[in-house]
This record gives sequence, structure tokens and C-alpha cells, in this order.
Amino acid sequence: MTDAPHSGDAQFDVVVVGSGAGGMLAALRAHDLGLSVVLVEKADVYGGTSAISGGGIWIPNNRHAKRSGLKDSPEAAKAYVEASVGDSVEAERIAAYLDAASRMADYLDEKTRVRYAVAAQYPDYYPSLPGALAGGRTLDPELFDASVLGDELKRLRPPSPTTLLMGKIAWTARQAHKAMSKSFGWRFMVVWAMLKFRMDKAWRKKTGLRRDRYAALGSALVAGLRRSMMDRDIPLWLSSPLERIIEEGGSAVGVEITQSGVLRRIRARKGVILASGGFEQNQSLREQYLPAPTAVRWSATPAGQNTGDSLVAAQALGARTALMDWAWWCPTIGVPKETSQRGVFAERAFPGAIVVNGLGRRFANEAEPYLEFGKAMYDDHQRTGKTLPAWVIFDAHFRFHYAMGPIMPGQIMPDRRIPQEWWDQVLWTADSLDALAGKIGVDPAGLRETVDRMNRFAQTGKDLDFDRGGNVYDRYYGDVNVKPNPCLAPIQKGPFYAMRLDGGDIGTKGGLLTNAHAQVINQSGQPIRGLYAIGNCSSSVMGTSYPGAGSTLGPAMTFGMIAADHLSQQV
Repeated sequence: MTDAPHSGDAQFDVVVVGSGAGGMLAALRAHDLGLSVVLVEKADVYGGTSAISGGGIWIPNNRHAKRSGLKDSPEAAKAYVEASVGDSVEAERIAAYLDAASRMADYLDEKTRVRYAVAAQYPDYYPSLPGALAGGRTLDPELFDASVLGDELKRLRPPSPTTLLMGKIAWTARQAHKAMSKSFGWRFMVVWAMLKFRMDKAWRKKTGLRRDRYAALGSALVAGLRRSMMDRDIPLWLSSPLERIIEEGGSAVGVEITQSGVLRRIRARKGVILASGGFEQNQSLREQYLPAPTAVRWSATPAGQNTGDSLVAAQALGARTALMDWAWWCPTIGVPKETSQRGVFAERAFPGAIVVNGLGRRFANEAEPYLEFGKAMYDDHQRTGKTLPAWVIFDAHFRFHYAMGPIMPGQIMPDRRIPQEWWDQVLWTADSLDALAGKIGVDPAGLRETVDRMNRFAQTGKDLDFDRGGNVYDRYYGDVNVKPNPCLAPIQKGPFYAMRLDGGDIGTKGGLLTNAHAQVINQSGQPIRGLYAIGNCSSSVMGTSYPGAGSTLGPAMTFGMIAADHLSQQV
């Protein structure tokens, strides 16, 4: 049960702001080091963006990979991260992450309810760089029986339908990959998952919950961390937004929050850890820092939550920032009646779909990582003014066999089952490419030429424009049954379909500048005593890059541990 706030001013050794994975890990670690800790959360549910994420963590040299016989080394990891990040991040921060990441994963395994398994086939995102591996550095959460949360399950932020099989059934990222790539046994796996869900109907009826008993991906991570907090009686105060950081003598000594319309003070004897996400839900800050055009509604993060509260509060204390013009870019699709848009992470790699701008032209490798693809949308829009939005185009063959965003394959979700209000808002269709182009405002001659060119590439298996399917990462989500290139297939069978892609994100990348101890740095380059920042309210240790799946949560939790360790040593 969520703890009620104390009367009057409260006092703890540590105050953690934000209940995502980074904040929860920091709270657990601080408690285990003998400190009293409280976690405050703006929303009336816990889990933040972490709860709707994939839950993966990018951990070089992790024990799970070693047990599976996969080889890695500190030297290879260092070479790869340095090649990925370049000089956009201080070397000391990178070194701190590489040194502590595997220890953080061990701590999760040994001291919490969270369980991870290695995604042995999930490659690093930049396979051509020195030190890149074809798999083993990304860890995927195991399913978690969320019924052990009791009433706290009702306060767990619901997962995004995007992360669930058919929008309702929990599965791991490894299982999702098997289905998406149509690897051997995928149909049996999907049918078995559906049967298990159906057989658990009695539990859903008993609890009144429509969700799966099992949590998966980011929801599994957050559920496991919350249960671990409950094991330790660590208080979690919901509906408690941060108003300001209390400063005395140049040090952060606590926070002011609002509860039920009343301002409350919480003193922090050791320090304050900010873990409250970025500023992507704040239109004013987006317009101040991010490239134009920009819109809150394009983001895939929880509506109204990540509004930069910690950023603004720390800036009032003279904090420095970095990377403020960057986000974790990801193309998104809007769905009627949903408050957040859905990210399109993997489907762009499926064979038989292309993404074009308003000129009907491709502008990037559709199978590349979503950060790079989202950035390519903005770059092409600067050149042409025709790429926000972009359009994903596919034919009847693709529609029958593959999913795209909220639209499941036609063999599962035929056109007649698509909600009426989704037509010409989520999905457009026409009998010819020219007619489809007319509906969506794309140049028909450009689209015809692009499709003809891609159809020739599909025959040869070689994309001469962007080399789609030309590396191990591209092929990870390709259809293993399609030859010679699992990411290329012709677009030729009507009717034809289109879906709108906006320049969305899964959070901002820039934020408070921190040092190797996760301390917030002031304008003079010195740490603000007692103030730490982790996750998306800090500037990313990965700079403008995305080395592998889990490069958001892995650093958030690792620097959460680093922050707790450091502040525990302060007198």
C-alpha cells in the first residue's frame, strides 16, 4: 500500500524524485546502504516512462552473457562506446558507466526481485564500429508475476499496447523478436501465449483487472523494483509533484512538493536524486530547445508527466545543461482516443514497406535504429520541408502478413475489424498508388518511381540507395523466410496502404549536466553539493548516439546506483 505522508516537515537521508526504474533503483540502493529514503512521484501511478518501455538494459560484460558463452571484454566495450559517442561526453562519465554497469546488473540479480536474461541475438546498433558485438550486451526482463504486488498492481502505470501481443498479452522482447522475424516455431509460441492468457480469465475476473497477470518488458522491470521496495518498506508518495529544490549555503538540502494542494517540505540529510524524466511533455520547453517543428502530441511518453520539473528547479540553482536540442527520436503514430502516440520501433525493417516524404521519395534506411531514423526525418525536413509527417507505404501482401504500429497483420486483424474512426486517420487505402498518393498529399510520380526502384532492389536483394538489410542489426527484425534480403520485398499487390509517421520521441536526451558521480554541475563547472540527476532529466552519457537496446534504462539505473553510493559517503 502507498504510504501516507507525515504531518509537518518530513526528514530523510535521501529524497528521490521520480518513480521510474532509475529512481527506484537509487532508492533501493540507498536503503541497502543504511540510509532512510523516500521516493516522491508526480503522477497518481508509479513507473514513469520506464513502465511503458521495452525494459531492456545495455550492459557490456554482463554475467548472463558470460554464462551463455558469449564473449565480450572491457577493451571492446570501451572502444565501441567511444566510437559511438565521440567527444560529445566527458571521458570520465563514460568510464564510470562502463565500470559500474555490470555491477548494477549483478545487484539487480542478487538483491531485488527483478530477473533478466541475455538477448543473445540482439546486436549492437552500430555493427560497423570497432568493438561492436552481434549480441549479448542487451538484457531483457523475464516475465514477472505482478499478482505479488497485491493492491499496488492497480497503481502500476499500465503498459503501452505496443509492448503487448495483440495489445493485451505479456511477452518478452525475445519472444516478440521470434514472432516478428517469423523464426521457427513462432506460430506455436504465439498460440500458446494466447491460450495461457485465456486460461487465466478467472484471475482477471476476481481482481477486476483487464490486464495480464504477468508483467513484461518495462512493466516487469518496474513491478519487480516496486515489489523490492515493498519488501524494504521504502515509502512511495504518489501525486506529489516537485515544486522546488531547497538550497542552503549552495547545497541542496531538500525539496518542496505539493500534496492535495498543500505545499510540503522534505529535508534531505544526505542528498536529493532527481530521476523525473525529461521535458518532452512541455511544449514551451520543446519550442525553446528542440528543432522545429515540434509537438508534445507526437511523443510516445505519458501525457502530461515529463514536463521538465527537475530541470527547471535545478536551473534555478545555477545548474548547467547539455544536449538540449536532442531527444531519443522515434517515429510515432497517433491513435484516436489514446493520449500518447505509439512508437514505431521495429516494423520499419519488415520486407515490403517503405517510408517516403511528401515528394514520394525515401530519405533513409527504414531498418536503421529509431534514433537515427527520427533524426533523418528532421534532417530531410530541413532540406525539403516535406518530411514531417512522413508516410509508410505498403501493399496487400504486407498488410496480410505483417503488423505496422497499432495495425495487426490482416490474417489476425482484417480490414473489417479496424475501428471505423481509424480510417483516414491511422490507415489510408486505395486501389492504386496514384490514388493513395492523392489521399495523403504525396507526389504520385515520385511515389511511383520510388516503388519501382525498390521493387528492383527487392529482386536483387541490394538496396543501392541506403543499403537496407546490409548489416546484422537491420536483419534482426527482417523476415528470415524472405530471400535474398530479409528486409526487402516488392510492393505490387493492391490495395495499397499508407500510415502517417510523426517526428516523435521516447523522451528528451538533453538535461542537467552531471559528473562521473551523477552530481549536478553548476555554471562554474563545480558540483552542486547534495544534488544528483539520473535518467532523462540528466544529459545522456551516450551523447547523441544510441549504442544498443537499453541505452536509456541501463545508464539511468547504473547512475542511480552510483549516486546512492556517492551520497552515502558524504558527511
